[in-house]
Amino acid sequence: MPADAVLLIAFGGPTRPEEIRPFLENVTRGRRIPPERLDEVVHHYELIGGRSPLNELTFRQAEALRGQLGRTPVYVGMRNWEPYLADTLARMALDGVRRAVGIILAPHANESSRERYIEAIDAGRAALGPRAPAIDYAGTWHAHPLFVDALAARARAALDTLPAGARLMFTAHSIPVPGSERYVAELGETARAVAARLGDTAWEIAYQSRSGNPRDPWLEPDVNDALARLASEGARAVAVAPIGFVCDHVEVLYDLDVEATATATRLGLAFARAGTVNDDPRFIRMLAEVARERLG
Repeated sequence: MPADAVLLIAFGGPTRPEEIRPFLENVTRGRRIPPERLDEVVHHYELIGGRSPLNELTFRQAEALRGQLGRTPVYVGMRNWEPYLADTLARMALDGVRRAVGIILAPHANESSRERYIEAIDAGRAALGPRAPAIDYAGTWHAHPLFVDALAARARAALDTLPAGARLMFTAHSIPVPGSERYVAELGETARAVAARLGDTAWEIAYQSRSGNPRDPWLEPDVNDALARLASEGARAVAVAPIGFVCDHVEVLYDLDVEATATATRLGLAFARAGTVNDDPRFIRMLAEVARERLG
C-alpha cells in the first residue's frame, strides 16, 4: 500500500512561559534530576524569551513541505509537547490516513533521536488499534547534498563575519559513549561533507548540551573546553556550526548564543554562530525528496 501522508516527528518545546516546567517534567520523567537543575534550565528559557521556537519552526517546515508535495497532507507530531504524537496519529486516523512516511527531524541516529520516537509512535498506534496508520520511516539524510548545501551556506555566512583564518567548529548534542558509534560516524560524514563544500577551512567536532550523571562517560570535548583549547593554541576567531540540530531551540539559543558566546568573549576569541537550517528552501526540498522516495 503506498503512503498517502507525511508525518514530521520532532522533540517539542514550550511555547510560552507557563509551559516550561510541565515540558521539562515530561522530558525528565523517570530520571532523578535535582530540582536546582530544573530551576537552572527554566532560567535558560527565561533568558531566550520564555519559550522555544522549535514548535513554530517545525510547523513552518511542514507548511513549506506541503507546498513541495502538492496534495499530500503533512502532519506534525511531538514527543514531549503538543501536538503529542499519539494525538496526531489519532487525527490522522480520523482523516482516513492509512500509511504515512515518518521523517524524524534529527539528522544523526541515536537512542534519543530515533528509538524513543519510534517507541512513542508504537504506543500511539497500539492505543488506536486497527485504525492506526502504518508508519514507513524515511531513510537517513544526514549527508544528503541539499542538507549539506544548506549547512555549508550557513557556515560560510558565519565565517564571512570573522577575520581570515577563523577556525570552524561543528557541534552536536553530546550523548553517552556506549552505543554512540553510529551517531559519531554519521556526524563525521556530515562534517566532512560540509567542510568539503567550504574548501580549506580548518575544522573539528565538539559536543554540547550534555546532561545526565557527570560520572558517566559522554562524548567529548565539550564546546566550551574546545574553545579554551583553541584559544590556548593561538586561534583568534571561531565559527560554531550546530550541524546536529535542524532548527533553533534552547540548546542553540542558550547553550551556544549565551554560554559559548560568553566563553569565547572571556577567552578573547572573535565568535560567530552559524544558523540552523530551519525552513531553508534547500532543506525543505531535501525533505520533499526524502518523502517522495517512500511515497512512491
